[in-house]
Amino acid sequence: MNIGEATRRRIKELCIEHRITINKLSTISGITQSTLNNIISGRNNSATISTIKKICDGLEISIQDFFNSKLFEDLEQEIK
Repeated sequence: MNIGEATRRRIKELCIEHRITINKLSTISGITQSTLNNIISGRNNSATISTIKKICDGLEISIQDFFNSKLFEDLEQEIK
């Protein structure tokens, strides 16, 4: 798995944990619906750390909490 896929899955996981939709996440994090949809769909495979921080702020979690997931263990090498 690469970092983009892990990030997509983690966002979906967190929405389920917090019992919110992607649309609600967009609202509470101040990220446009289109940006979040592009991340979730894979059209945008490189979410910025600033975007991830906004997601964390909206969910009231830390960046450490975001990345504290088995999804981010054993990621593929990005440079090939």
